[in-house]
Amino acid sequence: MTRIPMLLAAALAASSGAAMAADQQFAEKAAQGGMAEVALGKLGATQGSTDAIKTFAQTMVDDHGKANDELKEAAEKDGITLPSDVSAEQRATAQRLSALKGQAFDREFVRVMVHDHEQTVALFEKEAKSGTDPNLKAFAHSTLPTLKNHLHMAKHLQNSGEGSHASH
Repeated sequence: MTRIPMLLAAALAASSGAAMAADQQFAEKAAQGGMAEVALGKLGATQGSTDAIKTFAQTMVDDHGKANDELKEAAEKDGITLPSDVSAEQRATAQRLSALKGQAFDREFVRVMVHDHEQTVALFEKEAKSGTDPNLKAFAHSTLPTLKNHLHMAKHLQNSGEGSHASH
């Protein structure tokens, strides 16, 4: 009879371990994404060819910088160590963008911002809905409106004269 409670305890432990791993994975992806948005924002603020692109880019620097600080605080409460740098793919995107100038930069920057924010909103929605860590779940929930606004702004740029030539 003691075998069944032990199996149940093992199953529960494995389940909570998987949930903690999902929360940790969210924190790592959110940290890398946030750092990438700050880096790309800085690039856009200097290389953008219009005031609208530069203003949007500076918003990315400011908002994602603040969110990065909030994520660090939430992760520290849980003993989660966040990555200190962006992924190789994110680094390659930044390098590719830094080689572009003028309208070519603007179009690609906006395209990347739409794509990244679509993925980020989905990531944060999943954590806000099904995350198990209360600190990370609260962070995801409180950050979602800002991310959705960024996505809206990026799509507006893409569909306006600022990014109307962006490839789909």
